Amino acid sequence: YAAITVSIPPDSARVIGQIQWPTSIPGDPQRNFVTVSADYIEKPAFTASITADAKQSKHGKVLVFVHGFNNRFDDAVYRFAQIVHDSKTPATPILFTWPSRGEMKLRAYYYDRESANYSRDALEELLDTLNRNPSVSEISILAHSMGNWVTLEALRSRYIRPARMIDKVKNVMLVAPDVDVD
Repeated sequence: YAAITVSIPPDSARVIGQIQWPTSIPGDPQRNFVTVSADYIEKPAFTASITADAKQSKHGKVLVFVHGFNNRFDDAVYRFAQIVHDSKTPATPILFTWPSRGEMKLRAYYYDRESANYSRDALEELLDTLNRNPSVSEISILAHSMGNWVTLEALRSRYIRPARMIDKVKNVMLVAPDVDVD
């Protein structure tokens, strides 16, 4: 788990729907997306943070983003920050990332597919953690590209369990799904 804060430049200084990458380190917060802080945290701190945000906002909604093929971690962080900012979503943003190679090559596709398969249990665990949190009232999932595969596999696994709890997953958005239509 990690807690990451991203600074997004003012709307007047950027193109809505795009990420303005820094041209040099550390980047200018007035013109670029900039990572303000990034810290590893333990699961109890993650859960406490979700609970605190849900209580403060009084909405109890979370949005889980699952990135797709050819997305490095930094790209996923900035893209999700851009999506949340531009959509003004009234939900606590949670990025679920898996180890994509971040390359646009045929062999990278197969590497990413195996990484996605390997990661589905971790996504299932995250969804269960959020589902058990009494401060969370609704879970929405936004999955892109190969992230749809991870999402569908995690949801499938959750729904075939014999003793299922009440589920707070209310919305699943499959964007450019990299899955067989059947």
